[in-house]
Amino acid sequence: MIFQCTIAHPVLISGIGLHCGERINMALRPAESGTGIVFHRKLTDRTVSIEAHSSRVVDTRLATVLGKSGVTVSTVEHLLAALCALGIDNLHIDIDGPEVPVLDGSAAPFVDLLQNAGVRRLKRARRFLAVRRPMSIVDGDKRVSIIPSRFFRISFEIAFNHPCISHQERTIKLSPETFSKEIAPARTFGFLKEVEFLKANGLARGGSLENAIVIGEDSILNPEGLRFHDEFVRHKILDSIGDFSLLGYPILGHIKASRAGHDLNHRMVEQILASPECWKLVEFTVDDSEHPQTSIPAFFPEPALT
Repeated sequence: MIFQCTIAHPVLISGIGLHCGERINMALRPAESGTGIVFHRKLTDRTVSIEAHSSRVVDTRLATVLGKSGVTVSTVEHLLAALCALGIDNLHIDIDGPEVPVLDGSAAPFVDLLQNAGVRRLKRARRFLAVRRPMSIVDGDKRVSIIPSRFFRISFEIAFNHPCISHQERTIKLSPETFSKEIAPARTFGFLKEVEFLKANGLARGGSLENAIVIGEDSILNPEGLRFHDEFVRHKILDSIGDFSLLGYPILGHIKASRAGHDLNHRMVEQILASPECWKLVEFTVDDSEHPQTSIPAFFPEPALT
């Protein structure tokens, strides 16, 4: 994870957009060091390139939406989470519709796609955003904070007044293996009444039991049930990984969130970027035989390490 990476081979993927209900095609192409993740939205008369960065976020109400020059790409968080977890820093994404395909509502199909494409190491070192001082945002009963850590960890807590969810919490230390097995398969979810309201207002046109967990009055409506007993909080962690990847750097820090969503995640990212005194960009060194030196720089405040 010391060097920047891209995919080894181009790959194609096609699927339905959750809200537009249209079939959307994407092509993922390798990119050089320093490119970052860039969406290329293909229109009839032009192509608009939109960087996957917090400065391009234009909406967070139902999903994370990136935009530029009046052109948008929605529901980017699942794909971005997979890219972040697998250590892919640079990628061109050609897309011919307004949102990333929802597929099965999780990030697992993206993980499979990226693993099939392979990962190619580039020559430039990766720069990490290492948190040095705690930061937090509180909005009513919602909260997000980040504290120093030698690793990228996420702790998330949710609480719903519903027997199928109730109170759930989980902490993970992010790695490709942990993400692939424990987080990526967790699907997006919604309550039946909310889904019906969205459809009545021209949204969630592509939503179905095949790409989301739908929660009824007192039961899960999906015939196959849940993939994890706490699938809901796992999916919240998935969304957070995608949202925080919009910092533009991999994180060395511990995110702690309670009842947060895309909006609060974005506000936390913006606060981090606006507070350079609370973090430092670091690179790790490699010896002559190209074996990484894994020691952590000494600037981390020891009492806050996690």
